[in-house]
Amino acid sequence: MVQKYQSPVRIYKYPFELVMAAYEKRFPTCPQIPVFLGSEVLRESRSPDGAIHVVERSCRLRVEAPRLLRKIAGVEHVVFVQRNVLNWRERTLLIEAHNETFASRVVVNENCSYTVHPENEEWTCFEQSASLDIRSFFGFESALEKIAMKQYTANVKRGKEVIEHYLNELISQGTSHIPRWTPAPVREEDARSQAGPRDAGSLQADRPGSTPGPAPETVLTEGDKLDADYIQRYLGHLTPVQESCLIRLRHWLQETHKGKIPKDEHILRFLRARDFHLDKAREMLCQSLSWRKQHQVDLLLQTWQPPALLEEFYAGGWHYQDIDGRPLYILRLGHMDTKGLMKAVGEETLLKHVLSVNEEGQKRCEGNTKQFGRPISSWTCLVDLEGLNMRHLWRPGVKALLRMIEVVEDNYPETLGRLLIVRAPRVFPVLWTLISPFINENTRQKFLIYSGSNYQGPGGLVDYLDKEVIPDFLGGECVCNVPEGGLVPKSLYLMEEEQEHTDQLRQWRETYQSASVLRGAPHEVAVEILEGESVITWDFDILRGDVVFSLYHSKQMPQSGRQEPGARAGGQLMDKGWVLGVDYSRVEAPLVCREGESIQGSHVTRWPGIYLLQWQMHSPPGNAACSLPGVEDVLTALHSPGPKCKLLYYYEVLASEDFRGSMSSLESCTSGFSQLSATTSSSSGQSHSSPLVSR
Repeated sequence: MVQKYQSPVRIYKYPFELVMAAYEKRFPTCPQIPVFLGSEVLRESRSPDGAIHVVERSCRLRVEAPRLLRKIAGVEHVVFVQRNVLNWRERTLLIEAHNETFASRVVVNENCSYTVHPENEEWTCFEQSASLDIRSFFGFESALEKIAMKQYTANVKRGKEVIEHYLNELISQGTSHIPRWTPAPVREEDARSQAGPRDAGSLQADRPGSTPGPAPETVLTEGDKLDADYIQRYLGHLTPVQESCLIRLRHWLQETHKGKIPKDEHILRFLRARDFHLDKAREMLCQSLSWRKQHQVDLLLQTWQPPALLEEFYAGGWHYQDIDGRPLYILRLGHMDTKGLMKAVGEETLLKHVLSVNEEGQKRCEGNTKQFGRPISSWTCLVDLEGLNMRHLWRPGVKALLRMIEVVEDNYPETLGRLLIVRAPRVFPVLWTLISPFINENTRQKFLIYSGSNYQGPGGLVDYLDKEVIPDFLGGECVCNVPEGGLVPKSLYLMEEEQEHTDQLRQWRETYQSASVLRGAPHEVAVEILEGESVITWDFDILRGDVVFSLYHSKQMPQSGRQEPGARAGGQLMDKGWVLGVDYSRVEAPLVCREGESIQGSHVTRWPGIYLLQWQMHSPPGNAACSLPGVEDVLTALHSPGPKCKLLYYYEVLASEDFRGSMSSLESCTSGFSQLSATTSSSSGQSHSSPLVSR
């Protein structure tokens, strides 16, 4: 496998000529780089006018590797060949290097360039890239790869220090300026010879695309430079390289993009999302612009009118700004019936509403930038989770949420400045485990999570919001007009024909399994848990009849479970001879589920083994049956005319390491989540299930 390295652009705030003088002091030896044992010139040439200087060197580097590896390889140093093309006219130095030692086993290629900064001709840019391809190395390929990349990274860092050392040495010796190269007067008899074929180095230096430095499109005129006041007023602090990346990307869009050119603030978000890697930011931005054109997102705020149902039951809205001037959006997710909204308006309508919120957020950022006189490019979101329970783990709802996260992260990067999550209940870690892997790491670092009343007082909301804007439902004095949400009446749900049109029923049927429960013949699912503290989650809808749901644990797999893993519709997995309390134990209290109800729950396992999810018909209290039916019950069920109960179900196991990893990421947040973590951990073996109706 080829390993690649690309360094960030390094800036020396010195003229190119002075940096070249410092660079030459590294040869033939350099005490500041201990692994560099020395070099000798193999070939050297100059163009007739002296503008092009080509040097080819053989460089010896000491091998910093374990003694055993050096002994097996039979070498104490390796040889690299370096070719430098210095172009004084263009003020560029191009460096190519490759290894000679073990060239048949290991291929190392390196390219470096020193160029003039595109925005300040008195500064010098340095870029470096390398690739490593280890084809075979005495069975030590993996070890060599790690050693090589570690050593190379260390040498890159050391290289910057060495150049700065020699620059300071030159200045201390009185050399702070070196005149630029100018062509010598050409005699008439030499003119013809100089008009002939140029030195190979000159051709290499002038060849389009031969330098990893700024491309031809990045040569900027004075009018293209960003005004310092404009940067400070609308964009915020930018380094010279960041400013250069912004100008280059805008230039490229102006030359190639057909349509509206995004504002600098918009382009800058994509650059920041890709750490100012120009090619990656360009690709991300182009995909987003195509998406916006395809879905006519630029017209969304003018054309989108949310349905009245959304305005009433979608518990979110804008509310002043935070302490830094960012627009503040409040979402009372715990009070929102996500399943009801999806069944009433459909996933696409919800997605369009979320997009309109993001479009409005960008518009409000521009307004606050003008109002406060400083750049504001992101907003703050305050999420209240009071009322969050297992109902919110309805799988189509979770999948829709993940899709919305993906769309927003791809097309609205770096727009979320801070996410404040308050009143997080103990079920929140389960939801977080499901969604956090799909959230960008940079975005996750902006999350602040509070359980209970930890958001009150120092370290809480007052650190991020003025007291005057803290909502009344969180103990503040400000009246908040965000809708309170609530359950969506079933009468407002889309008809099945409309849901089919939106492909929702098809998607939901792909997610869930169906089962029939007969009297005396429960439906059971066997789940094998290999380690404790895993989390079993379930989600099921009762379509017909009333059932009793239970969860059991056994150390052994039922015989029928071995023959046919998973569940058998209308069948029973438990061995008929098993005795409750001896062969298996109940780990969840029986839960009566009525027709039309939707149940979501979870269980943090204490022990490895087999866990059995069981649904059986509900009997009147006077005729309560034991968990294992008798022969007569089974015979009755088999001869009954049809199923008495029907359900759709889904279950999932969150591995112990994933759940603990999620908890660790939460505990590392600047929040009071440690108390929530302790509560959740101490509830092992207890259910998070809820009998709440989530139709």
